Amino acid sequence: EVQLVESGGGEVQVGGSLRLSCAASGFTSGVSDMSWVRQAPGKGLEWVSTILGWSNWPSYADSVKGRFTISRDNARNTLYLQLNSLKTEDTGVYYCVKGRSVDNAGYGSLPRGQGTQVTVSS
Repeated sequence: EVQLVESGGGEVQVGGSLRLSCAASGFTSGVSDMSWVRQAPGKGLEWVSTILGWSNWPSYADSVKGRFTISRDNARNTLYLQLNSLKTEDTGVYYCVKGRSVDNAGYGSLPRGQGTQVTVSS
């Protein structure tokens, strides 16, 4: 059974940093495409970043490029998202997702964790 457990969220001020973690079990995350998506209050899921299986090639939404970094530790079967230079518009619940989708709506049908709240205050 696929299980994903996110942690590391919290409240920070504008310009601050956080590191999110996603502990995976029930499959080998290191060979799987893995993604982070987020959901702002009252809005739908928004793709943030993906790391491809095997190649570890990362990709980012334009809104976070240059500020967020996706990575993983295969030995720990854990996915990470480093969030730097945070803005108020980064506020939301961040979810770890197994797989990737061609559009935001597709992420709703992929396995994901319970999410971790990130709140950026000015």
